[in-house]
Amino acid sequence: MEQQIKIRCKNNKKTLNISIGSTLSEIFSQSGLQMEFGPISARVNNKVEGMHFRVYKPKDIEFLDLHDSSALRIYTRSLFFVLNKAAHDLWPDCTVVIDIPVSNGYYIDLRLDRLVTPDDVHALRQRMQEIIDADLPIHRHETTTEDAIRMFTESRSFSKVKLLEGSGSLYTTYYDIDGYVDYYYGALLTSTGKIHLFGLEYYFDGLLLRLPSQQNPAQLGAFIRQDKMFEIFQEHHQWQNILGMRTVGDLNQAIKHGKTNALIQIGEALQEKKISQIADQIANRPGIKMVLIAGPSSSGKTTTCKRLSVQLAINGIRPIGISLDDYFLDREKTPIDENGDFDFEHLHALNIPLLNEQLNALFQGQEVELPRYNFQTGKSEWSGKKLQLKGKEVLVVEGIHALNPELTAQIPDEQKFRVYASALTTILLDNHNYIPTTDNRLLRRIIRDHKYRGVSAQETIRRWPSVRNGENRWIFPYQENADAMFNSAMLFELAVIKQEAEPLLEQVPENCVEYAEAYRLKKFLRYIRPISEDQIPPTSLLREFLGGSSFEY
Repeated sequence: MEQQIKIRCKNNKKTLNISIGSTLSEIFSQSGLQMEFGPISARVNNKVEGMHFRVYKPKDIEFLDLHDSSALRIYTRSLFFVLNKAAHDLWPDCTVVIDIPVSNGYYIDLRLDRLVTPDDVHALRQRMQEIIDADLPIHRHETTTEDAIRMFTESRSFSKVKLLEGSGSLYTTYYDIDGYVDYYYGALLTSTGKIHLFGLEYYFDGLLLRLPSQQNPAQLGAFIRQDKMFEIFQEHHQWQNILGMRTVGDLNQAIKHGKTNALIQIGEALQEKKISQIADQIANRPGIKMVLIAGPSSSGKTTTCKRLSVQLAINGIRPIGISLDDYFLDREKTPIDENGDFDFEHLHALNIPLLNEQLNALFQGQEVELPRYNFQTGKSEWSGKKLQLKGKEVLVVEGIHALNPELTAQIPDEQKFRVYASALTTILLDNHNYIPTTDNRLLRRIIRDHKYRGVSAQETIRRWPSVRNGENRWIFPYQENADAMFNSAMLFELAVIKQEAEPLLEQVPENCVEYAEAYRLKKFLRYIRPISEDQIPPTSLLREFLGGSSFEY
């Protein structure tokens, strides 16, 4: 008789007796559950696993569908795999780079021996659909890393070779579809037929791969034109070419061969040059009376603001900062969110009429008394601080709503210069494995919350979905309004923050839901060689999170 083990299914709160060594797919088939958009994966003792995973001991299991962000990542990786196989079938010598998250999808750099055409996109989309319709199994294999390196060397997948050489792992997992082999750092679907929806379109000089919406997986995510965002990513690719660094494998080799100082110096200089160029743009528009700086959480807005102020001063402009926090309404007038809590991130938590009234007065040469918000009492007070603009003075306003047209609706556009700052990770693990830009910001926030606010990594991870929802509502819809975009991510950054982040992630207990995200972050950080933060200059934007900055916050 087969040995049985007990599984507690958290979806229906039932205990199942299953055969030892059963896969998650087999367990799901015995659970009696129905999922329209799943199961894609499962949390097994609060660690996300693919449906290939075999269970040998009693476990708590929660099956996940496409409404879950970790499941959507598995679906996306599997779609990348299908795309890569389809491209290989059509053009065996082509190179595919999963490049930029943009326009609610992913820009794919398809490198042929000629320019990509719309007919190529049609052929690739058709071949992908054929692979999906065939419902081919996605096989998972485990081998020694030495053998995996040899295999990918023979297939000329050199970005994977570099990554695996620096991984430090004895064994490596890889996958195949009908004999086509590839490597992905996370789990995949069990078969191609599990992919129910995708889009592929001609986009700039490459492709845009579109995904199901997490909110409604029956539909593709809305197409959002993001030309300015695409341009800033392309600019960073030029920086990467200057440094000779596109992947984590390239970064690890540079660190190994003692090129860290040059990497940091050039990276910091490129970033400072960009800030200087933005200051020059502002100086060349004499009608500008205010600079508005917005960006999502942990994008480095504060340091961007301070470094931009230095560059404005060099141009003979005196920057004067105003905090939007001082324009909060009295607490009882604050909008309420769907949970009945005060929604302090809502645009109308601010006293917009007062802000516009004072801005107009200042720009007409009048003196105003600035408000001050008392966070203890929840009341707006007069600060006693008077302000009057004189000569070449420019207001600098930083906040999440700064690019929202409604915030400064009464101020003429020709008097405003808008800057969007974000940490847009451009370095890849390898050509087929991207690093989500949100992971960069989450790691920054984990470090900052612990260092300056006494908040644990577990609590930061718990709050992150709410933060992201606020960004999707109040920040991202207005990013294309920017006159200038600034990418605050550094190509060497993850190697620096790794040493600060890993011990904090280790403290997340296994018996909480947040452990799954902490485990995932630790897993990809293991691929990256560390750089000591001692090599980072005091003016670096990273010092906003690491500490030791020469700027006052």
